[in-house]
Amino acid sequence: MGTWQDESVIKVLVVDDHELFRRGVVTVLRSTPGIYVVGEAGNGREAIECFQTLQPDVTLLDIHMPVCNGLETARKMREANPNTKILMLTVSETEEMLFEAVKSGASGYVLKSVSPERLIECVRQVYEGEPVVPSSLAMKMIAEFSRTAETRMPSSESVTELTEREREVLQYLSAGASNKEIARALFISENTVRNHVRHILDKLHLSNRAQAAAYAVRNGIARGRQLTSDV
Repeated sequence: MGTWQDESVIKVLVVDDHELFRRGVVTVLRSTPGIYVVGEAGNGREAIECFQTLQPDVTLLDIHMPVCNGLETARKMREANPNTKILMLTVSETEEMLFEAVKSGASGYVLKSVSPERLIECVRQVYEGEPVVPSSLAMKMIAEFSRTAETRMPSSESVTELTEREREVLQYLSAGASNKEIARALFISENTVRNHVRHILDKLHLSNRAQAAAYAVRNGIARGRQLTSDV
């Protein structure tokens, strides 16, 4: 399991006002190699204080909390550290809630009904910089970002800087595919996919995968690829 000083260990802060649920999540994470729970909090105000003191790599954050709700808490955490990773915990899978969570700075969100194994996988995904979004809403989220993104998108000519493989990876990104799905579809490793995604963002001068997907949709690069996923 390691200690919080180990660089290879993912340091996690767990925030939820329901103590029984929170303690269950903490127990699951503490029994997982490579993950160390640095702290827990029961409301938004406590969460912000713990966040500033403990500097976690990933924060599991309940959306509905007293004192300061999860969305506002996420915004304040992002203001304090723009590179922080936040995974929202919720019982709702509504489109509006998803958009608000991402706009607040979340790297994604996961339903409280997921299995312990899936929760652990989600923590590792967001730590690696990969967003976690319910597959049923991934394309709707990308379309929303494409339509409303405030960040100025690069010109369509920028895509000529991409290699053929990078264009292919970008097409999968536009379909909301995860690194695992892309790796399986292209018969390459997940680490290779991560490298391709990083090169795509660098070449297009974009900040994240959501912007890359929106860029592909806006410039007609997306092909609506369908992926079969067991994730």
